[in-house]
Amino acid sequence: MMKLSFALLAFLILGSAAVALSRRNLIHSALLLVGAWFGIAGYYLWAGAEFVAFAQVLIYGGAVSMVVLFAVLLTRQAYPDRAEPGETRGRTASALLAGLAVFVLLAAAGQGLRQAGPASAPTLTVRQLGLHLMGEQAAAVLVVGALLTIALIGAIVLAAGNRVGNRKDAP
Repeated sequence: MMKLSFALLAFLILGSAAVALSRRNLIHSALLLVGAWFGIAGYYLWAGAEFVAFAQVLIYGGAVSMVVLFAVLLTRQAYPDRAEPGETRGRTASALLAGLAVFVLLAAAGQGLRQAGPASAPTLTVRQLGLHLMGEQAAAVLVVGALLTIALIGAIVLAAGNRVGNRKDAP
């Protein structure tokens, strides 16, 4: 049963990432990447790392995906819906080659881990992690949050900057 659930998670992650690479529509690709990120969160749950799984959902599934979608929607670049046949074949070959390279690297890393043996994981509870982040590191967490908010606002201003003088759309 464990192997079946792992295989389903791997299929979800790799399948949605592969389809996201093959799409021409950026919004569809971003939404498919959200599916891959949720699959990774499922893997973390499967591995017993609940805190990391919920952080994955909140940060990547929520925040990063919204930033990507805002960036795509604010730039509003028109892309043709249909690709040339030769371009699609080249993109497919590149995706397969990249997938093969990732597989070889992961297999080599797995072989190295198998030879090294299991490492003992430090025992850290979610409560201890939360106290650490909101104790000693509270200022750093707040500064990073403010910095990311300022960066998002700056991206919105830059993307909308050339439309300020355009009064055709004004009522």
